[in-house]
Amino acid sequence: MAEEGQVISCHTVDAWNEQLQKGNESKKLVVVDFTASWCGPCRFIAPVLAEFARKMPNVMFLKVDIDELKTVAEDWAIEAMPTFMFLKEGKIVDKVVGARKDELQMTIAKHATATPTPTPTPTPTAAA
Repeated sequence: MAEEGQVISCHTVDAWNEQLQKGNESKKLVVVDFTASWCGPCRFIAPVLAEFARKMPNVMFLKVDIDELKTVAEDWAIEAMPTFMFLKEGKIVDKVVGARKDELQMTIAKHATATPTPTPTPTPTAAA
């Protein structure tokens, strides 16, 4: 299994389910790259995704080859490659179709920071 900062390739349905479960439990944004070995744009975007994974340890990146895991691709209704699905706690929150680096980066940023973080409420200064 891959460590943080890497794109995790899922080669079996069991590995896919296990990684998806880990992502759900971690409450991190999970970005799933549905790809194919014969897909030119997929090969173009792969190093970009690897760079994002290195720079964004707070995001989990998974890769699924649609020919290797046909049932997973069918379950997710994948029709074009690459398709990126964005998940938070097991729910689909967004989708990007195509090797569009800028849109991918913006969508990751939007959802990676969308986690509600407690903001400290300003304490009123006591009047002396």
